[in-house]
Amino acid sequence: MAQTETHAASSRDGELTRFEKLAVELGRVTNETATGKRLQELFLRTVSYSWIRAAVANRIFTDNIEPVIALQPDRGVLFASNHRSFFDQFCVMLGIWMGPTPWARRIQFPVRANFFYERPLGVLVNYLVGAGAMYPPIFRQAERSAFNKDAVERIIKFLEKPGSVVGVHPEGTRNKGDDPYEMLPAQPGIGQIALLAKPIVVPAFCNGLSNDFLRDVRSNFDRNIRRERPVICVYGEPIDYSELMAQKPRPALYKKTADLFRAKILELRDREKELRAMCLDGAIPDDHPGWLTNRPVSPLYASPD
Repeated sequence: MAQTETHAASSRDGELTRFEKLAVELGRVTNETATGKRLQELFLRTVSYSWIRAAVANRIFTDNIEPVIALQPDRGVLFASNHRSFFDQFCVMLGIWMGPTPWARRIQFPVRANFFYERPLGVLVNYLVGAGAMYPPIFRQAERSAFNKDAVERIIKFLEKPGSVVGVHPEGTRNKGDDPYEMLPAQPGIGQIALLAKPIVVPAFCNGLSNDFLRDVRSNFDRNIRRERPVICVYGEPIDYSELMAQKPRPALYKKTADLFRAKILELRDREKELRAMCLDGAIPDDHPGWLTNRPVSPLYASPD
């Protein structure tokens, strides 16, 4: 009871609880020190890659991934994707790992703090699944806006370095509606990050996952899953937002930029629908290179070479 009251009081006055401070500091050590980042990448490319590949890759079909692999970015790359499932960003990145994509090195997924940084189970999941790559945390409470401002500044610094990859959902939160082809309104945060960091922005549309993790894993081994419920990830061309970058950054421009990214993600829906219909009709054979399990990458290690 005392812990609950302390947490509520801290939320009201904007201060972090003792546990939250420890969780955030652990995230910083993991993601902002050379040793922490090396260990994280090793874990991601071996442990995380191996089990995520085994759990879902059989049913994932990727489209237009070759131009993404062929990029030679001189700065960070920001992946902007729809947010339908807790796990869709991992599927988008699994396609990149299995490319293999040599320039994709330091990976970060900004995440809402209410589970991954406010609860012990959330921290455990963050490290077991992604070695702490779900960082920095974004807090819901208005009183903690200073922490969110700091998080945005950190993301901008990440993206200034070549080899950095950040996955962000313009919607800001998961779309729980009935239509998987709709998106919630874009939030200005992604626009602010892009205009200040000036990364290469790649849109992606991912569809087919549920929020029932065990069900999705079981489905991966169904004999006809590719003809019934495939997971399809469509990658778009890098977004040209140079006209917006030439203007003075301001809140209204952040929102306009975020809306542009959202629109570019939604442009990929028709291609996803076309591919899904082809999968269901059996028009895409099992030996097609778009199926992730046909990518020539070791099943145990996601080599960037």
